[in-house]
Amino acid sequence: MSQTNILLESGSNELEIIEFIIDEVMPDGTVYQGFYGMNVAKVLEIIRRPVITGVPSKHHAAVLGTFNLRGRVLPLVDLARWFGKGLVENDGQKVIVSEFSGVVTAFLVSGVNRIHRLNWNQVEAPGRHVQTYSNDSITGVIRFEDRILFILDMERIITSMDGNLNMSKLAEKVGDEEDPGVPDAKDFHVLIADDSSSIRNMIAATLERVGYRVTRTASGKEAWDVLCIWKREAEEEHVDIAEKVQLVISDIEMPEMDGHALTRHIKTDPVLQKIPVVLFSSLITDALRHKGESVGADDQISKPDLPTLTRRVRSFIASKLGR
Repeated sequence: MSQTNILLESGSNELEIIEFIIDEVMPDGTVYQGFYGMNVAKVLEIIRRPVITGVPSKHHAAVLGTFNLRGRVLPLVDLARWFGKGLVENDGQKVIVSEFSGVVTAFLVSGVNRIHRLNWNQVEAPGRHVQTYSNDSITGVIRFEDRILFILDMERIITSMDGNLNMSKLAEKVGDEEDPGVPDAKDFHVLIADDSSSIRNMIAATLERVGYRVTRTASGKEAWDVLCIWKREAEEEHVDIAEKVQLVISDIEMPEMDGHALTRHIKTDPVLQKIPVVLFSSLITDALRHKGESVGADDQISKPDLPTLTRRVRSFIASKLGR
């Protein structure tokens, strides 16, 4: 199914969202029907609920067990249970098989509605109340006439069940032994664009720990606005844009403007195009890497590989010094 997403023009700021339903049993016995979505680029296929095999010890109650899909043993995650609710049993339950962050996982849902082709400027950032209610598992909100669709942070859901994907633990590994730093690192300025506040701050803290100056932004649109300000300041001061910023690190999936569109904006601007852009996203896979290449990304690293990101940042900065 992810092949349909390839038809989207890279850098067009468009995305395809697959809408699915979770019928949740509330504490009072009533049923709440929630409408959710995830990026089609993460979806491999949709199947009927398979026969599952229990596992001796489960790390998380939402993992129902495993099943065999054409020779590959996959975990089956009950999304309703992850939210702390019960899933209403029905014969139409579906399983969404997905791949991101280098991991293939299957998610049990009540049903699948359709695929929506949208522009990222139609996706709203979730408010603080929504984030608190959802345990920070919502990355975007889409308003339709008859319902509201919540885009789930599938990476957070998986990370909560697999400690090997926990970026905070990976960040702890990034120290002086991982990155010996660059002399006068404080003179080098990195711009970060990521809609996840926890990931944004984690990347920033890691880079600041080895001496770089960092500016944080929460979307591609905000990052682009900041770059335009720096461009104007550089022109007024008659200095090179490299005096303002030396590197951009961007997520791909962000409300308003995604990372591919941001990269295309940068690489087609006669002044800003010399700034290296590194895409850091769970969507960096062999099948989708060509999208970043087509908009001019200088490097692409799959989340949650923070140690590699840090080493690449050092490499870009060192190359500017001819070291």
